Amino acid sequence: MKTHLLVFLACILCLHVVQSQETTDIKFGKGMLNLVAKDSSWSVKFAPRIQFRASSSWAHDGNQYGKPEQNFLIRRARLKFDGFAYSPKLKYKIELGLSNRDVSGANEFNNNTPRIILDAVIKWNFYENFELWAGQTKLPGNVERVVSSGNLQLIDRSILNSRFNIDRDIGFQIRHHTMFSEKFMIREKFAVSQGEGRNVTTGNIGGHQYTGRFEMLPFGEFEGGGDYSQSDLKREKTPKLMLGVTYDYNQDAVKSRSNLGSYLVTSDGFYETDISTIFVDAMFKYNGFSFMGEYTNRDADNPIATETNGTPALDEDGVPTGDVVLVGNGLNLQAGYLFKSNYEIAGRYTTLSFEEITGQRNQEEYTLGLSKYIVGHKLKVQSDFTYATRGGQKNGLEFRVGFDLHF
Repeated sequence: MKTHLLVFLACILCLHVVQSQETTDIKFGKGMLNLVAKDSSWSVKFAPRIQFRASSSWAHDGNQYGKPEQNFLIRRARLKFDGFAYSPKLKYKIELGLSNRDVSGANEFNNNTPRIILDAVIKWNFYENFELWAGQTKLPGNVERVVSSGNLQLIDRSILNSRFNIDRDIGFQIRHHTMFSEKFMIREKFAVSQGEGRNVTTGNIGGHQYTGRFEMLPFGEFEGGGDYSQSDLKREKTPKLMLGVTYDYNQDAVKSRSNLGSYLVTSDGFYETDISTIFVDAMFKYNGFSFMGEYTNRDADNPIATETNGTPALDEDGVPTGDVVLVGNGLNLQAGYLFKSNYEIAGRYTTLSFEEITGQRNQEEYTLGLSKYIVGHKLKVQSDFTYATRGGQKNGLEFRVGFDLHF
């Protein structure tokens, strides 16, 4: 209740400030509110956003496709605040999620409350090209996950991301970049986090999570941060490329997907095992053409949950829980071309292979999308169609359409 009240008061305050001014020179897409103190000791930008989605899906029963199932969804409804405090070298970001998908996941480890906070992080440029981050935010994982959900080329991220990404967590990060020549840039990112995902207030059950990412930009920086935004909306005049490698180690992890998924439960507590995840990815853009490729592999020392004596983990009734770490690998390839009319055609191929012990069937998805960018990613209409298989057999079809509105 207190959290909901704070969100409500923040909205009222922002609306009051906006309404108290008859006109503003802030353009659409640059935030609803953008203030800087007279003495330049602080700034704040407020930017709400909405994502609406509609979908029709057809499941395959082994013989034929069934009747379509329709769904309307507010996929994301978020409030974002960012700026600096005291000095431009001390930045902050707060992002709150209000949709059901954002706040779901209440359990005993977050006091059974809605998980409203997505990001709450401070970024301090304490020396030259070094930044210290502290708080809750995205870990430096696969490029597709770090790209904002508002800057996607298709309706949503791939199944590789949904099964293997390492998402958000709370802790510390150190980030640094170096210019080896006029254009050649190297970036290093390191994180130490709690290892159990966002908004966990009761823990830490297992060990900690350690993440390192290394990036190369041999042809210089992308325009407008385009290496972490899908589609070549800036129409890069020269080829731009980012190559990245991430290694994530979650020591004594207690969840089935590193810091995500369900808890690995035993009859007397939780099962712990070391989980390693590797990402290799690339982003390329040139003159309206864009390409993104990702490969990932997840492994665990002992992926099957067992009791302390080595027998299968049991629930309260002595029944095997079946809890297992989702180990396997995946490949995701995505490309698109933006026409001068700001229509874009994009395609994606994703394949996932799981170890036999997981009991999961291998998956493949083929997606074709069409988008119209009215004001870049800030105002757009998108649609895509997906053909999916499981275990080499037809699994389903899905058609999705949606719009994004970001101030």
